[in-house]
Amino acid sequence: MRKFLLAFLAVSLMASVSFAADKFESKVIDIPLETNAITLYENIPFDQGFARGVLTYTLTLDILQPDSKTPLPLIVYVTGGGFIMAPKNNWIQQRMRLAQAGYVVASVEYRNAPLGRFPQPVQDVKAAIRWLRAHAKLYNIDANRVGILGNSAGGYLSSFVGLTNGMKEFDVGDYLDYSSDVLCAANIFGITDVRNIGMDYDEENQKGHASAGATEALWVLGTPTFGGKDGGILAHPEEAAKASPVEYVSDKSVPSLFMHGTADMLVSPTQTDLLFQKLKAQGIEAERYIVKNAAHGGPYWVQEPVLKVMVDFFDKYLKK
Repeated sequence: MRKFLLAFLAVSLMASVSFAADKFESKVIDIPLETNAITLYENIPFDQGFARGVLTYTLTLDILQPDSKTPLPLIVYVTGGGFIMAPKNNWIQQRMRLAQAGYVVASVEYRNAPLGRFPQPVQDVKAAIRWLRAHAKLYNIDANRVGILGNSAGGYLSSFVGLTNGMKEFDVGDYLDYSSDVLCAANIFGITDVRNIGMDYDEENQKGHASAGATEALWVLGTPTFGGKDGGILAHPEEAAKASPVEYVSDKSVPSLFMHGTADMLVSPTQTDLLFQKLKAQGIEAERYIVKNAAHGGPYWVQEPVLKVMVDFFDKYLKK
């Protein structure tokens, strides 16, 4: 019996050794660390407003926060929406690309027409910047390095913020001890002059923009029912001028990036050129890119060559 047990153990040991010798090999991946993990914080309230004793709006923001042992520069993203909506979940690929490049990225809401009218949306974006500076330590933000990016109506607001550093009439609400100033601004196919958004298009298109029902008219003039003015944007030249970023160029304007597609049929490509030319004439650093075949949004705007232009622009003014 003992000899049988010894023989059994010997056979088992040989089988074990044989199995170990035949073990499959795992593949090894040797990866250099080039990007950090990114955390998303959603729907953080930064402002509320009341009208006639009723809470009429709560504005929120989302934050993409890369993992970092040191504070990171901040880019505030302002979505487009034709002046009538502000879906802050837009442009996730662009925002992720910036976060991967080492930026905290905050996507912010703002009031829209007809509830919100100029200058309230500008005030909302500046309120978000002040809130983010007030909570910079919580989200590992370097409050001294802040830039802004927007597309379409958000590009309009981005330019407005970059052109109005230090203009206190646009700072309304909480955290007024904190600055809403930025170091640079990127306007991607956005409006710069509300008086001629359709300037490159046919007469029928331009008539539509001049009508009382055009969203730029609601944005600037509001509705007569609630204290606004009737008529199209051209019927009120003083208000239209005040609501046009191109009228705010000064020696305090920040370096700016503009990009526009040749196939844009919603906002005239000349719109970004108007402000680009005026900044350059004033001696302000500015660059403008034309993206061939790109429409007002769409797949061209998530391609790496386009994203790299944005990243390089912010690196130049927020990292170097």
